[in-house]
Amino acid sequence: MGKKPKTKMDRTQRAKQFMPFAALKGFEEEIALAEFRPVRKVEFCEDAAEELDRRLHEVRPGDMVEVVYYVKTARGGTYLRRTGMVSKVDLVDRALTVVKTPIPFADLYEIEKK
Repeated sequence: MGKKPKTKMDRTQRAKQFMPFAALKGFEEEIALAEFRPVRKVEFCEDAAEELDRRLHEVRPGDMVEVVYYVKTARGGTYLRRTGMVSKVDLVDRALTVVKTPIPFADLYEIEKK
């Protein structure tokens, strides 16, 4: 019997192999929300908004990023930090999806490629 030819795995599939495993999906975010102090959402000056927009336009699906974003809850709002692979950049609905978490562009505070 002959050997099967190896097929090359695409970048997105390969990156998924090295993603940290979270047995309790969303657990870290729930803990952060349970212990937070409500804060107001930061309004950017024009220069900071342009810099965030520039960084956002450099991000592509498959990139590893660390984002800080605003989340509204029944008790107010807070900022969360998430690190993961970008699975979607939706320019129509203006949202960035990191792993399976959609984040509206308007709620992004910081984004850094890893």
